[in-house]
Amino acid sequence: MQNGEFDRIFWYLYEEDGEELIKERQRYLRAAERFSGYYGKRREVELFSAPGRTEIGGNHTDHQHGRVLSASVNMDAIAVASKTEDGKIRIKSEGFPEDVIDLSDLSIKEDEKNHSASLIRGIAAWFQQKGGKTGGFDAYTTSNVLSGSGLSSSAAFEVLVGTIFNGLYNQQKFSPVEIAQAGQYAENTYFGKPSGLLDQASSSVGGFVAFDFADPQKPLVEKVTFDFSNSGYTLCVVDTHASHANLTPDYAAIPREMKAAATFFGKDFLRDVPEETFYQNLREVRKSAGDRATLRAMHFFAENRRAQEETKCLKEKDLDKFFELLIDSGRSSFMYLQNVYSPAHPEQQAVSLTLCLCERLLSKTGGSWRIQGGGFAGTVQAFVPNESLEFFRKQIDAFLGEGSCRVLKIRPVGGISLTQENGKEICNG
Repeated sequence: MQNGEFDRIFWYLYEEDGEELIKERQRYLRAAERFSGYYGKRREVELFSAPGRTEIGGNHTDHQHGRVLSASVNMDAIAVASKTEDGKIRIKSEGFPEDVIDLSDLSIKEDEKNHSASLIRGIAAWFQQKGGKTGGFDAYTTSNVLSGSGLSSSAAFEVLVGTIFNGLYNQQKFSPVEIAQAGQYAENTYFGKPSGLLDQASSSVGGFVAFDFADPQKPLVEKVTFDFSNSGYTLCVVDTHASHANLTPDYAAIPREMKAAATFFGKDFLRDVPEETFYQNLREVRKSAGDRATLRAMHFFAENRRAQEETKCLKEKDLDKFFELLIDSGRSSFMYLQNVYSPAHPEQQAVSLTLCLCERLLSKTGGSWRIQGGGFAGTVQAFVPNESLEFFRKQIDAFLGEGSCRVLKIRPVGGISLTQENGKEICNG
């Protein structure tokens, strides 16, 4: 690394050159030095990375077995890892206590739930159940994926651990979707969070990724080829600095109310209800499920269709229509899904204000803006024309504080062993 031999793969992952590329190189070198400090020098190590992700289209459609368009970004979790012979996994993540897992006992531990140790143990258990190999390793990890930003820092960590197992012990034989399934299994069964596959698969597959969750056990996953770096636009994520505290009831109400609308038709999920049938029975659905549930169901049907249309636009390189659909998605989230602010705290509308400012700044210059991820707090996503980027960023930071507008890039690949892939054809473009 010090001699620049990894610079080509750093450029491939982060699309940075000059001083910014040097910063990435230094980031990995610091991780290697800290690995040496915790686990000893003169170790044969490998370098791993797993990206965060951003939801592009399909806001709250996945839990209704719908469609989503997502993309991995150039913020990531990285690891320096080395095999051991004692059957134990030791992972020291920057800013957190070390996790130690004994591979001789991969049973669920109640006292580990909601802690990273449960994710590591659960991923190891998945590999064993699927006939994969496991073994001990030491690893130091660090991440610049913003926590609470909707960029899925937890999924990046899960994919990172799965990628380490796949690289150190399984000759990369497990596919990116399988690595994602390992993370989902650990999160559901060991960590205790009933999540879908979206976040993990977006991180693991990489690039623009279209999902169809009609069968959530075997989702259709399609990598969408689109060179966003030469599109003339920049992806920004705006941190509104709104608190996520006490929002669990708001998040939980969305799938519950959508399910109530589906239940009217004897179904568990809205994907199984024909849209025409829904609208033919709109009056009765409203009486049965209530006004907000009916509005949220209306959002689902339109948003599910939009996610598919957005994917088509990328394939056809129709950015004007693509941005139009993204703006429609954001407006539907505000008006019908109603996940921009908490109804329990209507005086707190940081996301609403930020969306309004983005519209003012971008509506006459092109691009798009929408809420990012689960909603109620967190971040706003904006696609900004390159020539307007500095003005946009200055205006956002003046309103929300320095550093609130973060520039991201679409990363072309998901979880990866830099050591094994460096110099291969994957990096030669």
